[in-house]
Amino acid sequence: MTNPTAAMLVIGDEILSGRTRDANMHHLAGELTAAGITLAEVRIVADDHDVIVDAVKALAARYDTVFSSGGIGPTHDDITADCMAAAFGQRIDVREDARAILQAHYDKAGTEMNEARLRMARIPDDAKLIENPVSSAPGFTIENVHVMAGVPSVFKAMVASVLPTLTGGAPLISKTLTVHRGEGDIAGPLGDLAAAYPGLSMGSYPFQRDGKYGSNIVVRGKDAALLDEAMTQLEAAFA
Repeated sequence: MTNPTAAMLVIGDEILSGRTRDANMHHLAGELTAAGITLAEVRIVADDHDVIVDAVKALAARYDTVFSSGGIGPTHDDITADCMAAAFGQRIDVREDARAILQAHYDKAGTEMNEARLRMARIPDDAKLIENPVSSAPGFTIENVHVMAGVPSVFKAMVASVLPTLTGGAPLISKTLTVHRGEGDIAGPLGDLAAAYPGLSMGSYPFQRDGKYGSNIVVRGKDAALLDEAMTQLEAAFA
């Protein structure tokens, strides 16, 4: 049975400019792999309304689930919520359930609920809130798209809230064999073995240490017995 598929949409000029290193993709990929959901595509887009809307529409139509990160904060360039509403043809405004969460948080902290902070309560009409136990400002799910903060600690917390609601498949198992030969030497036998095991994914990831070349051969699949068999064949081929 084929595992469900997912995509990630990373939103933010700061990612594309190199000012901020994205850590959320790495975390999401690991969590989805463990849940048996295949992360099939990741896109990074600027803070541009039309570009975000087009990307959301394309990814939501192609994959079972989409995760977005970034652009739901209190500043003028946080436009993700408006883009999501536009992509799905929904009205967006301050929602009382989101306002109440924020108000309780800022009252407890003794902080004013100003207009900028109230922007984080603007949620599309039919969206379901995603809990944020870190800083309270909620994300939301609209159809098959989960809209999350870009701050890594908050993103991780929101992923933890959403994952139990998704249907996964068989977790992907991964094993690695380190070979102290260059890719040019192992390409032929590795290609033959990959062809012999079409149910598995085999990849070669080269490295150079102390002036010597080597490769980490990574084999992935859902069948543990088949994976063990393939690893035995690999070890024999490169002994």
